[in-house]
Amino acid sequence: MARIPLNFLPTFVAVAQRETLRAAAESLHLTHSAVSQQIGELESRLGFPLFDRRGRRVYLNAAGQALLRHVAPALAQVDDGVQAAAAAAQGAAQGLRVTMLPSFAQRWFLPRLGLWRQRHPDIAIEIEASANLVDLQRDGFHAAIRTGPGPWPGLVVERLYESPTPFIAVASPAVAQRLRDAQPADLAREPLLGDIDVWEQWFAAAGVRTRATPVASFNDVGLMLQATEQGLGLAVVRELLAADALRDGRLARLFDISVVLEGVQPYSLAYPPALKDWPPLIALRDWVREEFDCSLAALRTTAR
Repeated sequence: MARIPLNFLPTFVAVAQRETLRAAAESLHLTHSAVSQQIGELESRLGFPLFDRRGRRVYLNAAGQALLRHVAPALAQVDDGVQAAAAAAQGAAQGLRVTMLPSFAQRWFLPRLGLWRQRHPDIAIEIEASANLVDLQRDGFHAAIRTGPGPWPGLVVERLYESPTPFIAVASPAVAQRLRDAQPADLAREPLLGDIDVWEQWFAAAGVRTRATPVASFNDVGLMLQATEQGLGLAVVRELLAADALRDGRLARLFDISVVLEGVQPYSLAYPPALKDWPPLIALRDWVREEFDCSLAALRTTAR
């Protein structure tokens, strides 16, 4: 069997994962014809086909599936090795690239960026706030701070805190003052912000049977909290994201009622295995955990 050029293998994996030559070409920044030629040459050198062609789509046959099972992990290991080598060569001087949800970036991380700089002035950090789940290795990120059940294949995932994630009802101080004598059922007549399901779970935890009818919904919790601070309505939010606003008096909690929503997970740090012992990543993980502890302690103080 002829020796296979290694540069054909990433192309093979891209086509196998996307099932069209055009989509694979776009992901690899190659032309459609270049991808087609590489796959054709790979099959020619192997002496057997790897794909079944059906119109514009291509599907792995049994031989292609067997090859993918071995090639994909091997390429992932190569990527891990490159990241580990870069980390070792550049040490802490290499900046951390971290992707996180916009709500988390706006409401929790950015207000503490000065504290990070005081603790680690030699570690620059680049933040991408995005709701999209990115491929860390492909897109050049060192870590992601996310919520969700996972698993995320090929990544180490560590929870940043283990306690349940309670959600609470909040309002602006002026609205909370107006509602100081209200009962939980009275909130159904107020302008509610957010998702119907979240509000209905909160009302159920309060022992109220009612139909929630929010006046506005948001694709980002940070925007919803901003609208709440401006007195535009009431919101049920993750307690941790409201912690700073509660402490600073920009928001007030409504009732001593909290609910752990079904399927909602604590925040986790995800990263490639090769970076497990990389000092900047360890610094980020430990610092975030410490600051989470401080936030939760401040919430307990505010509640008293």
